[in-house]
Amino acid sequence: MGIVKNIAAIAKGMSITFSEMFKPTEVENYPDGPGPNRGAMFQERYRGMHVLQRDENGLEKCVACFLCAAACPSNCIYIEAAENTAENRISGAERYAKVYNIDYNRCIFCGYCVEACPTDAITHGHGFELATFNVSNLVYRKEQLLAGVPAHMGSNAIYSMNGPEGRLMPKPPQLASGADVPKGT
Repeated sequence: MGIVKNIAAIAKGMSITFSEMFKPTEVENYPDGPGPNRGAMFQERYRGMHVLQRDENGLEKCVACFLCAAACPSNCIYIEAAENTAENRISGAERYAKVYNIDYNRCIFCGYCVEACPTDAITHGHGFELATFNVSNLVYRKEQLLAGVPAHMGSNAIYSMNGPEGRLMPKPPQLASGADVPKGT
């Protein structure tokens, strides 16, 4: 009786396999699609290239506490701290990150740095095209990671949640260009 059950289970599995083999394949129109992602669609929780956020005043949120670097299992985050002055205010705290580098040769996109940050200064963005022929191009500096505007004003202004099943999709070109973001931020 056990042999008959095993044969029936194999037949059921093979019937599913054969029925799927003849269905049309669904593909995304990447890299020939429209918008900044060229047709690629992302889930909201996608872990892409990191973004250093700004606060509501446009100052950097990073206070150089080194918790993200300590939490990183691949040791890919390098930070140098400096003191804020009254004349040169970079962040809202006493210190700021003078140097903030992430080595994407080593990063495993685990998200531990995002979870460790007490000020929500570092988040995962939706950048996904990091491939390069030169490994030195994969060490991203603070200037490359820093958001242009505060998050509440749309620091990730090229994405919106208007895709099918709540998936992230590029915004229309007039919004993706930053035209909806106030000047001077």
